[in-house]
Amino acid sequence: MFKLDDYREFISAETISEIKNLAQKLSGKKIVMVNSTNRGGGVAEILNSLVPLLNQVGVDVEWRVITGDESFFGVTKKMHNALQGEQTEFSDLEKKLYLETNKVFAADNDFSVYDLVVIHDPQPLPLVEFARTSVKQPWIFRLHIDVTDPVVKAWDFVKSYIGKYNEMIISHEDFRKPDLPIPQRVIAPAINALSEKNRDLPDGLINQKLAEHSIALDKPILIQVSRFDKWKDPIGVIRVFEKVKARFDCQLILLGALADDDPEGQEIYDQVQKFLQKSQYKDDVKIILFHDSILTNALQRVSTVAIQKSVREGFGLIISESMFKKTPVVASNVGGIKTQIADGINGFLHEPADIEGFADDILKLLEDKALRDKMGEAGRRHVIEHFLMPRLMLNWLNLFNQYLSNG
Repeated sequence: MFKLDDYREFISAETISEIKNLAQKLSGKKIVMVNSTNRGGGVAEILNSLVPLLNQVGVDVEWRVITGDESFFGVTKKMHNALQGEQTEFSDLEKKLYLETNKVFAADNDFSVYDLVVIHDPQPLPLVEFARTSVKQPWIFRLHIDVTDPVVKAWDFVKSYIGKYNEMIISHEDFRKPDLPIPQRVIAPAINALSEKNRDLPDGLINQKLAEHSIALDKPILIQVSRFDKWKDPIGVIRVFEKVKARFDCQLILLGALADDDPEGQEIYDQVQKFLQKSQYKDDVKIILFHDSILTNALQRVSTVAIQKSVREGFGLIISESMFKKTPVVASNVGGIKTQIADGINGFLHEPADIEGFADDILKLLEDKALRDKMGEAGRRHVIEHFLMPRLMLNWLNLFNQYLSNG
């Protein structure tokens, strides 16, 4: 198990000391974080690192996952899509299922033992109504998704519950909502530089992982790592690749997994496979539906260019992961991506529909090693300064102390 002190390679002794001092002030306090899955997707990945690290410095933080059946997650996926702008409506039956699942979970779990509760994303959002104790401990809502242009009815529905919280945390200034009666604070997510997914790998292990999936290095690799989700636009990535491939011999890898709380994943995966079969360049595209942190790490290190062609994006941790490994990224100019990439300095940004723009900048990077190296170095520096786990710990500890400090 990694410890905060293991981060001394990346952060100052003063920062480590500040984190430990803030943690000490929370002695005797109990905090719980609740989300919808413990694997698959950025929220689970953050919590898998953040919660153990907070406990390691002495902050008593638990992590719970809301339970629900396939129908519940079907409703919450529709809600996720609507909050990101897809026109859809919810029946009274769907709303009832959503609320009843939260009500049952609240009844089965005693939240009165905690001094502060953090709820991640809309799946467990109504717990604030069903589980908040008479003590009225602080409840914080952490919204990870892109809500720049939500469907009005969907936003009005979730807003009625968000307003019951003490504060909402978002990933980018663009996500602030002026119609909320509670404070809103920006806290950027972060990667764990010490995890299997991001730590340095020996060449032998990299080669082993590539061989396991019959991946050759005989031509440059373009990669997009993401869940199979319409908002990640994997078919658009193939269209970009076709433009690039027509002018430069390379290969594309789409690496992803299916998340427990995303029932649409298999459908999107099937659509991508069907689309690919019609491409004249299908032999140079590999789709890997596999969850393996070391494989992801290895591929991000050997790829020439990483792509993140999201239509909407709360943040996109995969971008910081690639940049940390000095792999330049060409991405969409949306949501939290804009926090990570300075266009033309440590990567390139384009509007999601700009297929030609994506292709042109990928070609620039393929053809210019000096440019790749320059952007790779700039990207790694930016991630180390802003998007490593100790920075996230510091932000959360400051928030916890605002509500709970013993001194």
